[in-house]
Amino acid sequence: MTITTLSSREFNQDTSRAKKAATEGPVFITDRGKPAHVLLSIEDYQRLKGGHRKIADALAMPGMTDIAFDPPRATVTLQTVDFD
Repeated sequence: MTITTLSSREFNQDTSRAKKAATEGPVFITDRGKPAHVLLSIEDYQRLKGGHRKIADALAMPGMTDIAFDPPRATVTLQTVDFD
């Protein structure tokens, strides 16, 4: 894994370089010499994140209680099967 460090100015001037570097490892972006952001490939991000988020986890996040979520009720009907 290669770690790349770019200043904010370098990142702004050559984002394609940063994206290419992110395929090899994390890219640290600095502001005034201090790390401020990290650019990762989506694969690395998902690996760190632990896969896909479940809807129950997303709804349990702080601040989500303010969002109205009222899904329609499902209607299930049973049908007889003719095996003749």
